[in-house]
Amino acid sequence: MAVATMASRVAGFVRVVVLASALGLGGGLLDSYNVANTIPNAVYELVVGGAMASVVVPLLARAALREPDDGVVYAQRLLSLMVYGLGAVTVVAMVSAPWLVGVYTPGFTDEERDLAVVLSRFFLPQILFYGVSATAGAVLNIRGRFAAPMWAPLVNSLVVIAVGVAYLVIGGATDIASLTTAHLLLLAVGTTVGVFAQMALVVWALARSGFGVRPRLDPRGIGIRRIGRLGGWVLVSVGAAQVLLVVATRAASISGPGGVSAYQNAFAVFQMPFAVIAVSVMTAMLPRLSRNAARLDHARITEDLSRAVRLAVAALAPVGAAMLVLGPQIATLLFGHGRSSAPAIALLGAVVAAFGVALVPFTGYMILQRGFYALQDTRTPALITTAVTVVGVAGCLAATRLLPRSDIVVGIPLAYALAYTAGLVAAAAILRRRLGRIDGRRLLRTHARVAVAAGTAGAVAALAVTPLAGPGHGAALVTLTAAGVVGTAVYVAVARLVHLGELRQLAALAGLRTG
Repeated sequence: MAVATMASRVAGFVRVVVLASALGLGGGLLDSYNVANTIPNAVYELVVGGAMASVVVPLLARAALREPDDGVVYAQRLLSLMVYGLGAVTVVAMVSAPWLVGVYTPGFTDEERDLAVVLSRFFLPQILFYGVSATAGAVLNIRGRFAAPMWAPLVNSLVVIAVGVAYLVIGGATDIASLTTAHLLLLAVGTTVGVFAQMALVVWALARSGFGVRPRLDPRGIGIRRIGRLGGWVLVSVGAAQVLLVVATRAASISGPGGVSAYQNAFAVFQMPFAVIAVSVMTAMLPRLSRNAARLDHARITEDLSRAVRLAVAALAPVGAAMLVLGPQIATLLFGHGRSSAPAIALLGAVVAAFGVALVPFTGYMILQRGFYALQDTRTPALITTAVTVVGVAGCLAATRLLPRSDIVVGIPLAYALAYTAGLVAAAAILRRRLGRIDGRRLLRTHARVAVAAGTAGAVAALAVTPLAGPGHGAALVTLTAAGVVGTAVYVAVARLVHLGELRQLAALAGLRTG
């Protein structure tokens, strides 16, 4: 499962890089494609995606334990309900495509907006495919089969990577005016085929497991009201997150051609270290956290949360510093390929650097949220997420008002940093009241030591590699390599001087020796 998750995330990131190379970072074509491909994911998450793990999976597990047929009929009815319900949502969304695109793109030209509408109508069936794939994957997990749901997203990414490479090889257009019907169909159909392949793999695996994949014309009896009641607060959380996504995308579109792609691609860079490091820490923490919550052992819950935050911060702070200092080089090395323009790469580098500021507060906030979930409280994190959205939206709106048009997209990560810092503080304060303590002194001490170590490492690395900086991939690779060596050495040295014990714990988790 760990290998599959890592492979899927890496392939997903490669997909982003390939599409940027093929469609040209900085042009309206890639912006229109990205917006159109965002909409089905957003609609799916809003309708059912957020409730899948927190509501649907527990109900399937309960049915498997209580029903005489091990919950087979219940699962068939639930799967049928997904097909019927999401099929109807897909039809409505396709009819509403011009309005949905308009919500995200106030800064688009008419040409860019029209293309986004056309592409979105090809992409919106993905809503149904994602829903069936997730539900079938949940049924497989309940039956003890984990491989197919974990590997399926990799298949999706590989298909879209092949589409991007094919588009590049055949010399597909990079501007909307030159886009032919063949180019359009390759992008539109190929992208949706990737999601269909993901669904097909999971459904095939479900059928191979012995489960009867058959529709139930009458899906009643699965507790639709109960699903709605349990998923209410989850829907609030997801809805709030989608509002922030919409407002951030709108602000990026106002920033001019390439703004949306700069925001989305920089966010993909931002998510990679979080996914690799913080998600690993949270995955290791959750079982023990849940057991301690079940025992109402608040002291150990506090210790678990504190340790997870401290380890994640110690690991991710130097990454955030590297993004802040080396954003242009990271953008050049990852995205300076194919048809991407130099000004677009420079803009992307600035956005990547700004996202470095948000990495630590975002990680701390996401970890503390798990404390509420372990306590079986979905209401409080939903309300905090709503507050985070309010702050983030205010920050994005301020960026559109106060910054020059071309710099608006750079202000979006700073709005994220402010919003998630507020969320982190609020979550810590509420958990402290709920648990009695939150280990605040040790958390502050660790953050201060990490700030000294990461700040020193970033400053020294920046000074050391300044003579190496220059245009092109070669210079970017040399700069990043030198900065990585120098920055890591300085970070470890300073961390030892300030007695950052979490560094030794991280090394132990990774199977390394600190001396």
